[in-house]
Amino acid sequence: MASLASRVLMPGFVGTTLPAWLEARLRGGLGGVCIFGSNIESRGQLRELTAAITAANPDALIAIDEEGGDVTRLYFDQGSPYPGNAILGRIDDEAYTELVAETVGWQLRRTGVNLDFAPDVDINSNPDNPVIGVRSFGTDPGLVARHSAAWVRGLQRTAVAVSAKHFPGHGDTAQDSHLALPVVDLPLGELRDRELVPFVSAIEAGARTIMTSHILLPQLDADNPATFSSRILQGLLREDLGFEGIIVSDALDMVGASGEIGIPAAAVRAIAAGCDLLCIGTDNTDGQLESIERALDEAVRDGRLGADRLAGAGARNVALARLLADEASSAPTTGDDVDPRFDPARTAAAFDVRPGLVVRPERTLIAIDTVANIAVGTAPWGPPVSSRLPAGATLPVVRGQLILIGKDNHRHDWVRSLIDGARSQHPDVIVVDMGWPGDDRAYADVATFGASKHGGQALLAWLEGAPQ
Repeated sequence: MASLASRVLMPGFVGTTLPAWLEARLRGGLGGVCIFGSNIESRGQLRELTAAITAANPDALIAIDEEGGDVTRLYFDQGSPYPGNAILGRIDDEAYTELVAETVGWQLRRTGVNLDFAPDVDINSNPDNPVIGVRSFGTDPGLVARHSAAWVRGLQRTAVAVSAKHFPGHGDTAQDSHLALPVVDLPLGELRDRELVPFVSAIEAGARTIMTSHILLPQLDADNPATFSSRILQGLLREDLGFEGIIVSDALDMVGASGEIGIPAAAVRAIAAGCDLLCIGTDNTDGQLESIERALDEAVRDGRLGADRLAGAGARNVALARLLADEASSAPTTGDDVDPRFDPARTAAAFDVRPGLVVRPERTLIAIDTVANIAVGTAPWGPPVSSRLPAGATLPVVRGQLILIGKDNHRHDWVRSLIDGARSQHPDVIVVDMGWPGDDRAYADVATFGASKHGGQALLAWLEGAPQ
């Protein structure tokens, strides 16, 4: 008989084949597995891996972070071929957004993945946000809501479940919950008018799962981050918004969740608050899973966690896996497993370009490498360049016009200094920001609102077609 605790756990693991310990836990009823870029060598290898997971537990949810832009796992070695959310929001064609999401869904279906931790439906209301940025469709609640619903419809048409994130909204933060506990000090009325609007649309579009955020909203619950707050998960999400699907925790190895209490205690608090499926982290071990299961079992025995709550959470996870399997069997994949192609010129037309820029025929592209946020990781970004500059580097000698390319330029002191120096040395320099630019665009002559491989191709297309 499967352990009640095992059915709510979704770990990551090290390697590109299914470890023996993880296979044993799957056979014992483990809720699922999360796939990361480091687990993928090729599409064929990934299909073998997911087949092994399903063989060990046909009721397992197999999840991945494939947001269709800067955050990619399928294309972690080369960069994503999709226009990301911020670009889609600027294009503002819901049918196009739905097409991108459906394409992502079919790519996942062909690899055996049945749960995508996307779309990001946060409203990026703070331009200094270090973790959301171009993962958001934009700053307008209505626009973000429309495109969130389109993404849900497109992806779930492929028998892959979405996970709209990060409830109740991670857009108005200046901290990364991977590294700290951000605070959003807003009243419920303001949340309803802004942050919650896309979640309402995602629910109405049929989102099957919603992911929590490790942020503190003191005007809703002064003591518990959203992942651990029954007021937010049971009261607001379930009762007020009417969500009946699976509530997924953001990764419990993040500082915003377990930095002070540890992952086992965080798991107990998350299930007690209303989470159904717990993302544990990336490189988990058998010993970690054992300690988490033990903590959940002990919490049931001593009355801190209801057995019905734990059993109900696990039952929801199994039910979704079976529903997705039924849908997949009645809607087989079609077409070849080839990388998708989207029009770079259409993306380039959505760039924000300072009027009067002139692009010279001879130019040198140089990228500025800042520390990537943990959600994005080290996936390649932008176009091919002559060189990449880390913190402390100086500009090399360049031929022709300098095209200096960064991400979130305004947020980094050393990047601003580098750009200031470049402008004094090279008066015709063009500064490109492939992240989310500052409101004044002071360090973004061209803002692309996305740094995926596709965004890089679009930048090259813009350079070729710009006035010379």
